[in-house]
Amino acid sequence: MGYAEKVVSTARGSKGKVTWRARYLLPDGTYGSESGFPTKKTAVAWGREQERQIKAGTWIDPQKRATTFGAFARTFMASRQKRGRTVGTRWDRLENHILPRWEHTPLGAITWFDVDSWQQTLPVEEVSRGHCVSLMSTIMTAAVDAQHITVNPLFGRRRTRVTSFDTVRPKAPKVQDGGARPEAAILVAERLGPARGIHILTTAFTGLRWGEGLGLHRDNTLLTRRQPWGAAEFVCPILRVVEEYAEYQERDEQGEKKGYVLRLEPTKNDGSTRDIDVPPFLARLLRHHLDDWPHERIFSTDSGTPWRRGNWSKTLRPACDGRPERPRRRGVAYRPAWEPILPGLDMQALRALHDTMQAEIGVKEPLAFEAAGHRRPGIKRHYQKPTPGMRAERLEGLEELFWKAMANVGLETLWGRVSLEKAS
Repeated sequence: MGYAEKVVSTARGSKGKVTWRARYLLPDGTYGSESGFPTKKTAVAWGREQERQIKAGTWIDPQKRATTFGAFARTFMASRQKRGRTVGTRWDRLENHILPRWEHTPLGAITWFDVDSWQQTLPVEEVSRGHCVSLMSTIMTAAVDAQHITVNPLFGRRRTRVTSFDTVRPKAPKVQDGGARPEAAILVAERLGPARGIHILTTAFTGLRWGEGLGLHRDNTLLTRRQPWGAAEFVCPILRVVEEYAEYQERDEQGEKKGYVLRLEPTKNDGSTRDIDVPPFLARLLRHHLDDWPHERIFSTDSGTPWRRGNWSKTLRPACDGRPERPRRRGVAYRPAWEPILPGLDMQALRALHDTMQAEIGVKEPLAFEAAGHRRPGIKRHYQKPTPGMRAERLEGLEELFWKAMANVGLETLWGRVSLEKAS
């Protein structure tokens, strides 16, 4: 049964000030205490309320409630086994945005009003503000589960959107003039040569993510899909996406940086693990590439190692943005100038090009989401499935777009060695 103890201050200048300490029975049979009550009655009432909550199973240890957000966030991160890139991204958001404001704040003192006011001041894009608040909410929900607090004040709340002109001014897109077109992808691929160019075309016409392309194994390239189609059978080559390379900064359980790694990981979710139908022209080019390429990963460096983003950028940027002529001199070979093809074009823009082309040729939603590796929202994903007819329409549309683009840029062959008019 809870009771109260009188506390007489002996501090100099306090003049024997009297306060009361509440004592209450803890679940383990020992007594807990809380000081600072002005009267015996309030101390007893508070102690008995704690005992009532303990019996009801809703009691929160005041010491746990006083745990700081930073301390619990580190406990949370150490207990969650996620893909390396996901862990790195979470630590970046914690270190750069969340912990500078909330590290020393007790969990019980965090309110939605304070969090909503803070997120509006973050010097990042609106979507990044949402990601920061979402990560905070996830950690606060874990704190509820760990019985540090009774409720997550961030759960289910709608953020206030910043509407000032300077904040909502849209950034200039990387690729101007309405985005990438297949003509640009073909010209860049031709300029880079067969070993690099086939990576460009595969990304543009299948929608592979950067890490998925690096992780594509020759054993998963140009497999065969077979499905009943009316009285016949639908057959087409596919790329099987089951793993990807992720480049990120590795950290220990406390978030200390350990250096950058490039590591093979499973795909990010079930939707990303998929088979992608390959158009006929691309299947033909990939067969030639497999014949020529000696390494297991078909989109790798000449030595067979995965591309680092920085090294790939040094290869791709001049091909897209152009470069000046370099005269020949001692120890340096002559290098001709390149005119710009499409400044700002990158692998993400090529993946977006694939989705744009799918919309242009009218690819049905079930197949469009599958090809892009996206999880289709809503109940329709359980009812509508891609059919062979949808697959055939998509392949015919992509094939037609490719040949129109080839004609527009005046090419009949690629890299001067593969005649696309001949059967492989």
